[in-house]
Amino acid sequence: MADGGGNARGAPSPGVLRRWERLRAAAAAAPWARGLLAVAAGLGLCYAVLRVPLRVRDSLAGVTVFLSTLTPKFYFALTVTSSFISGLIFVFEWWHFRKYGTSFIEQVSVSHLRPLIGGVESSPAAPAAFSAGESESSRQNMPECKVWRNPLNLFRGAEYSRYMWVTGKEPLTYYDMNLSAQDHQNFFTCDTDALRPSDTVMQKAWRERNPQARIKAAYQALELNNDCATAYVLLAEEEATTIVDAERYFKQALKAGEMIYRKSQNCHSQSPQHEAQLRRDTNVLVYVKRRLAMCARKLGRIREAVKMMRDLMKEFPLLSMLNIHENLLEALLELQAYADVQAVLAKYDDISLPKSAAICYTAALLKARAVSERFSPETASKRGLSTAEINAVEAIHRAVEFNPHVPKYLLEMKSLVLPPEHILKRGDSEAVAYAFFHLQHWKRIEGALNLLHCTWEGTFRMIPYPLEKGHLFYPYPSCTETADRELLPTFHEVSVYPQKELPFFIHFTAGLCSFSAMLALLTHQFPELMVIFAKALYWSKERVEGVMLSCCCSAAGAEGAVASECSQCSDLQLRGPTRCFGTLHPSASFWKILRSSFCPVSGTG
Repeated sequence: MADGGGNARGAPSPGVLRRWERLRAAAAAAPWARGLLAVAAGLGLCYAVLRVPLRVRDSLAGVTVFLSTLTPKFYFALTVTSSFISGLIFVFEWWHFRKYGTSFIEQVSVSHLRPLIGGVESSPAAPAAFSAGESESSRQNMPECKVWRNPLNLFRGAEYSRYMWVTGKEPLTYYDMNLSAQDHQNFFTCDTDALRPSDTVMQKAWRERNPQARIKAAYQALELNNDCATAYVLLAEEEATTIVDAERYFKQALKAGEMIYRKSQNCHSQSPQHEAQLRRDTNVLVYVKRRLAMCARKLGRIREAVKMMRDLMKEFPLLSMLNIHENLLEALLELQAYADVQAVLAKYDDISLPKSAAICYTAALLKARAVSERFSPETASKRGLSTAEINAVEAIHRAVEFNPHVPKYLLEMKSLVLPPEHILKRGDSEAVAYAFFHLQHWKRIEGALNLLHCTWEGTFRMIPYPLEKGHLFYPYPSCTETADRELLPTFHEVSVYPQKELPFFIHFTAGLCSFSAMLALLTHQFPELMVIFAKALYWSKERVEGVMLSCCCSAAGAEGAVASECSQCSDLQLRGPTRCFGTLHPSASFWKILRSSFCPVSGTG
């Protein structure tokens, strides 16, 4: 019985269900019914919202009693705690922004809170008309943060190590040296190394992390085979402390490498293993000849270096990915052979070939050379730019769009460091490597840096922001900052493009921390005054709320406010919902004005 009565009370009666079904059917059939239901729902919501302020004054009375009993120590502890917590949040936000480039609070809000609220929009599916070939081609056109071997990388023993001995700072990062170790294993090892004991030792040497262990292994390989070219390469790179010593080791490596290369050419068609061995011996020979040309360039024998680079490019034309032409460009600029530089650019500054800062900025330098000596910003603003000046400015804009980090190094607005062994195209690492070797060439041409200074910032007015698409190149990749921080040393301030603005929450937490710290200091120094100030603020807030409620009541015509004891006007009694408004005592000039507005007898009194 009890269960049956409970079910009867809990379940709606059939009559109620029928009436609800008829109401829903009518609402679905007639638009006016839906509008009527919407109005009813709005009225109910307004009633639920407006009845809340009617109970606010009862709650504020209890809060007033609580605040009147608080001591200055409570206010001091409150402000100190608030300042400490907001300071911790500010420090964490700043660290997260410097490390990852984003605000932690914004990231959490976007990735975690928005799905809970329901703000995630489903991404539209790819159109079915796209074929596999089109998707593959679009994927290839997307910019990638690929790390390249620096064609002008320095010698570890003769240059990088000497810098560390003098300054005590490590010029190379672990990530950069690890990439070099992988390159050495790919260039100088193959599957047939087990057939020769010296190559087996060198295969282990390239995997060693300790430089002294690598040098020791190279000497062991030379004891097994005095014609081990890769052992001489390792000693030239890491043990030689001067360029002269490095050149001596590379000459020995060249003699041994040419002999091994000729042997591999004779038997490379016998098996796939011999083909791999020929490929390895070719890499060794090209590497040694290139480094010998770089040694000649560093020792002042520039024409000899140019000849060696030209012969190397003719002998191995398929190895263009090694970017030997960038070494040649730098050497020709040192000779001031600008016609030969233009010939090299005409061959390699092609739309189908990957660009580099060396190609783009060298092309801009040649065009600036034709007009920079007579260029003046004042004269150009009066008469306009000539055709040659327009071409020079467009070349500078093209170069700046490709790598926007270079101008600050060429104009010496940022300090240079030793270039890393690997660079990122369009990144800060490539800008450091280019400016390290080419700054002297820009200084040699009179007015070139002045023209660059006057025009390079105009590039950013042509590039759409926030870089949805490029102007002359594909959009600037967003991953360069992370890769450059891995390649460049920690004591170097990495250039970031586009420069990220500080997130809102960093400004907010900094202001909150400063404001609460100031309140804590004032509370500690003047406790009594701060307590009076806090109570006065609360009293003012309460008065303003009373005035706003009375004005709303008067505007709505809720029974009207009639002043009692009009001849005296000692109190202003608001008749109506007295449990909400009560009696307001005029104790300030504002209340005198309000009383005069309600009381026609008092006038201005």
